[in-house]
Amino acid sequence: MTTLVTGATGFVGSAVARVLAARGHTLRLMTRASSDRRNLAGVEAEIVVGDLTDHASLARAVAGCHYLVHVAADYRFWVPDPAAMLRANVEGTVAIMRAAQQAGVERIVHCSSVAALGLKGDGSIADEESPTKEADFVGIYKRSKFLGERAVVDLVRQEGLPAVIVNPAAPVGPRDIKPTPTGKMILDAAAGRVPAYIDTGINIVHVDDVAEGHALALEHGRVGERYVLGGENLLLKDLLILVADVSGSRPPLMRLPEAAVWPVALVMEGVAKLTGIPPMMTRDHLKMARKKMYYSSAKAIAELGYRPRPVRQAVEDAVAWFRANGMLRGQDRT
Repeated sequence: MTTLVTGATGFVGSAVARVLAARGHTLRLMTRASSDRRNLAGVEAEIVVGDLTDHASLARAVAGCHYLVHVAADYRFWVPDPAAMLRANVEGTVAIMRAAQQAGVERIVHCSSVAALGLKGDGSIADEESPTKEADFVGIYKRSKFLGERAVVDLVRQEGLPAVIVNPAAPVGPRDIKPTPTGKMILDAAAGRVPAYIDTGINIVHVDDVAEGHALALEHGRVGERYVLGGENLLLKDLLILVADVSGSRPPLMRLPEAAVWPVALVMEGVAKLTGIPPMMTRDHLKMARKKMYYSSAKAIAELGYRPRPVRQAVEDAVAWFRANGMLRGQDRT
């Protein structure tokens, strides 16, 4: 039986492909024509070219498949054209789901994000049942993931789409070739380029645990349900100190209040619009930081047998991979 994985050249998608291959799946991996395929080295699979904005390519990719694991997404916190992200993460998700349904796919896992979940105003830990509404979502990425997930839920309820939803937290680990926004934060901290921090919290998870969670959801998840695939909840300060300890770099020295960073974010956004280079900090980053992004994986642990490893291992594996691939030079404390 053939399993199609979309977004297979990416950080999470390639990890999912490796886990499924180890479980004996016959893989078909969808990539864009322009995608960097280094992450697929050593993975035995049929490669098909497709794009979430090319609906005909999606029908070809999913034809004859028994399972679909939809990981492909535009994962950036700043984009020059928000409409392009909506086309990929919302319209593209609907298109691949409809193509799979028409092809008779038996079971689907849709990779959403904790970005699509609600956050509790008191800073306590959120889960799959935390209430949400579209107005709560800061930034185009969070909004696009919320809308894409809601579209999948509607298809499950209205048309019987056989889909299970997973909501990964911030993944960290090997093969983050771009890197992702979270990976860039780890890389910059390991290189000693993060001297200060803002007061917020984040849930960090090893990318291979996220991949394992996708496989478990395919095997054991309940159709129409969603499952948080998280790791550990950490203050940003504590995460940066951990990265410094692992990499031998300088830990952050000071906490910055939001008011002090706001003008910097405005300038960075302006430069980004002129150059096309993503800014290190945006106003949306600061708005998101007002709430600690803490999540519980209790449901996935209880229902799927999900078992995330300690966050230190995720950081160690990420730093080692960045260093081995020339993205991080050796660091020495001085």
